[in-house]
Amino acid sequence: MKRPFLLPIAVACVFLVSCGGPTQEATAPTEPATADDTHVETAAATEAVEARNDVVYACSCGPDCTCNTVTTAPGTCSCGEELGWAHLVKVESDEALVCSCSEGCTCAIDPEDETKCGCGKDLRRVSFKGTGLHYCNCGGSCTCNHVSSEPGKCHCGMDLVTSS
Repeated sequence: MKRPFLLPIAVACVFLVSCGGPTQEATAPTEPATADDTHVETAAATEAVEARNDVVYACSCGPDCTCNTVTTAPGTCSCGEELGWAHLVKVESDEALVCSCSEGCTCAIDPEDETKCGCGKDLRRVSFKGTGLHYCNCGGSCTCNHVSSEPGKCHCGMDLVTSS
């Protein structure tokens, strides 16, 4: 039995699906960004960083500095310098290897040179001693890279530890 009515229905369905269907809404023309829009975008970017568990802010005043300020929020270190953004790439005991590449970066240790991040920057070693930070240390060398200002659990299920 021939079904000639199916072809027009199939064509209509394809048309509706490819065009967004009868519920497609018209979009308003894009308006130029305002100061309020910039604030909203900055807030969204901050929320995205806060959602990461591997971000720290560490003293960036140079290799000779011994202030060892490390926090989970931007600010000023104890020696007066601005804290720099960094992300954990590995935790070893109560120290972390961090990469201070561009904010938002997610690179890992360079497999060809363990002293560098994948983005080419030198890795820095920071100590969690006396910081009050809670971090994952699921073994002698942990790559969960979870740090927090609050106690809790790492995404691997281990309790976060704090260094004394």
